[in-house]
Amino acid sequence: MANNLHIVTSEGASSEAQGSVEAKAKEGITAEPRPEAPQGQAGGNAAAKRSKTPRRLIYGVGAIAIIAAAGYYGHDYWQNGRFEVSTDDAYVQADNSSIAPKISGYLAEVLVKDNETVKAGQPLARIDDRDFRAALDQAKADVAAAQATIQAEQASLDIQQSTIAAARATLDVDRANETFAEQNNKRYASLASNGYAAVQTAQQAASQIAAAQASIVRDTATLEGAVKQVALLKAQIAQATAALQKSQAVQHQAELNLSYATIMAPVDGTVGNRTLRIGQYVQVGTQLMSLVPTDQAYVVANYKETQLTNVHAGQPVDIEVDMFPGKIFHGHVDSLAPASGQEFALLPPDNATGNFTKVVQRIPVRIALDPQTMNDGELRPGMSVEPSINTKADAAQRN
Repeated sequence: MANNLHIVTSEGASSEAQGSVEAKAKEGITAEPRPEAPQGQAGGNAAAKRSKTPRRLIYGVGAIAIIAAAGYYGHDYWQNGRFEVSTDDAYVQADNSSIAPKISGYLAEVLVKDNETVKAGQPLARIDDRDFRAALDQAKADVAAAQATIQAEQASLDIQQSTIAAARATLDVDRANETFAEQNNKRYASLASNGYAAVQTAQQAASQIAAAQASIVRDTATLEGAVKQVALLKAQIAQATAALQKSQAVQHQAELNLSYATIMAPVDGTVGNRTLRIGQYVQVGTQLMSLVPTDQAYVVANYKETQLTNVHAGQPVDIEVDMFPGKIFHGHVDSLAPASGQEFALLPPDNATGNFTKVVQRIPVRIALDPQTMNDGELRPGMSVEPSINTKADAAQRN
């Protein structure tokens, strides 16, 4: 049995529906109204359909981004990353200078503070120098005395030279007298033999020869003695000269000791580990402080031997520092150590025993920092760093 329900306008809808219901009631059939879908459920289904589309879009975009990132990093690793060798067993180092006095004494002044930056030649501390000044004055007096001794000996030598000249002149006179006496003796001997002169006169002439010869012998001995005296005086001058040199050396040492009373900075750097105090008595060689040349820092990285196949001097290095996360410092490979670390150990292992375990050795690599990095002064000795050496060019040549 068919039921005819008509949808009409708002004006006739109620009457027509009422008539239809009455007709069905007459026939004994109760008309049940069609269930209508709730408006909230219909709206929820529509919203669910709409929400599925953006979610799928987000998942798709995320997957594409992950794949793109993986591709990018994979390409970067293949092009660059696989050629970089890095290690975390690396530290910043510098050739620190231990400041110690060269003389003993009491500290009179301390001119620097902890962590102060100083220049080469800048005074760091002063030791009481009064004793050293007195020693210098005494050394200068000894030098003056030695110089006076040399002058006196030189004057004696000059006088002796005059004495020698006089002795030679006297000897020449004696020889002239001898010649005259010989000639006079010949004359008087001839006259006496002919009876023209007295025999006594001839005898006197002969005796004059003997006297002249005796004078020659005497004055010759005098000359020889004067000459020998010259050698003695020269030896004394040499001795006085040596004494002068010794006194001058003592004076120079006294001057050095006085200069050592002021302790100077040998290089540019920063003061650290300062232990000196005013009034403290210090011995020679006692460490008073350390001077760290921060502008000359470098990195020592202990790489595994298997990582150094393509590493050589000059290759660029990127350095990460624990103290400055995210910041990259730059440098280059300076040199490789001539041996592994165990070769320089105090007690190197003895592999000749029965027990042996192969261990990959580490070889120190010195990394020089670029000038800009050193000028920044941010890297301090002892810092932990992680260097990465780019070996791409060298590896490409080997392949």
